[in-house]
Amino acid sequence: MMSAESPRLINFGAGPSALPDSVLEEATKGLFNFSNTGVGIAEISHRSPEFTAFLSDVTALVRSQLSVPPTHSILFTQGGGTAQFSAVILNLLARHRLLFPDLKDRSLDYVLTGSWSKSAYEEGCRLSDNGGSYIVNVATDGRNYSEDKKSFDSIPPHESYKFSENPALIYYCENETIDGVQFRHDVESVDKDGKSVQGTFPFHLLPQDRLVPLVGDYSSSFMSRPIPRLADHAVIFAGAQKNIGPAGLTILIVRNDCIVDVDAAVTFHAQPVPRMMAYKTLADSKSVYNTPPVLSIYISGLVLKRSSELGGVEYYEALNRRKAQKVYGAVRDGEEKGVFKGRVQPESASWMNVVFTVLDKNKEKAFLEGAEVRGMTGIKGHRWVLLYCHKPSFLLTCVAIVLCFFASIPCQSSVGGKRFISSGHLSSDGWLMYMWSRYSCVLI
Repeated sequence: MMSAESPRLINFGAGPSALPDSVLEEATKGLFNFSNTGVGIAEISHRSPEFTAFLSDVTALVRSQLSVPPTHSILFTQGGGTAQFSAVILNLLARHRLLFPDLKDRSLDYVLTGSWSKSAYEEGCRLSDNGGSYIVNVATDGRNYSEDKKSFDSIPPHESYKFSENPALIYYCENETIDGVQFRHDVESVDKDGKSVQGTFPFHLLPQDRLVPLVGDYSSSFMSRPIPRLADHAVIFAGAQKNIGPAGLTILIVRNDCIVDVDAAVTFHAQPVPRMMAYKTLADSKSVYNTPPVLSIYISGLVLKRSSELGGVEYYEALNRRKAQKVYGAVRDGEEKGVFKGRVQPESASWMNVVFTVLDKNKEKAFLEGAEVRGMTGIKGHRWVLLYCHKPSFLLTCVAIVLCFFASIPCQSSVGGKRFISSGHLSSDGWLMYMWSRYSCVLI
């Protein structure tokens, strides 16, 4: 089965993720003639007035849709979120050295909630072992609050957080793709009665009398919903390839006091920062110090323009909430039938990555074969359903992927005048018709 929009395969890859057909069609035109220049976007100079104007438009689209204040700069770079594991350390340590040149003990704080935050923490330890001269502190570890004390299946309770007195960096990953754990996006981390809103980041535990070096890794949820307390962050970074474009582009939102002269910090014994990792290099050059990922920026700009026309992050917040509710409902149905086992505690469940275990491997094999016949790709090896922003028209299939595992789904449905009745396994395409009848209300 192909998608309704085009004869392309239905792509469930974890990243790069699916992009809207209309964007790809427009990008195809730009490959031949960008902005009526007669030159394709993949060939045009990154310093041409047409491209620099387009880059300014992309910046404005990010700023307007996320309500980024003037205290923060929007920068574009390469290397993905993984490169930022190193870059945020080097830039924010340089800032810390300039602010507190005589301080002897420096620390980096990490909130561990899954595989990616663990990887960021390990990079902090690696740089520290190679002359970093700082302590790496685990502010909290979600594994301590899991059912088996080994897995990441929840956001830790607020009372578990132990931040350093004056850290150079406080890192957290907003959405853990592999583990399916995500922070809630409530603006306030305490309610009107002063009680902690569990599942949120504990903003109320951070110092209120100074600018905090808070770093948010939003790689897999960027532009999917508003970012709570964005202005309180020192750095927010995200790879484009999950929700807004192809691989190759990394977007940074950096508070201006964190754009520092890293060479001056070296005189205070800070580690040297590679030129292309220094935020000041990117800011001073308006992200074109060298050739940026022009094509990735172009396609991301088209996606952001489309998103703005649809209603921005508020539109996607509502859409993604509906998608998550439907798919998690299907998973719960499967748990009741003994087909699945959810891997994440409900209050910490991701809107982007629905993670579950299939209890019968024979059903998994049968499903993969059936999915391949129906034109679905990028599924094998996953243990999750991916709900990135630009898969709304594929939601039916997302839900069907979960429910087609069922050993028995008695159903009686009517779609387009055709009646489908099944007890036991649904027939060849009967389960798709059943899914349509049950879930089409949330399709866009």
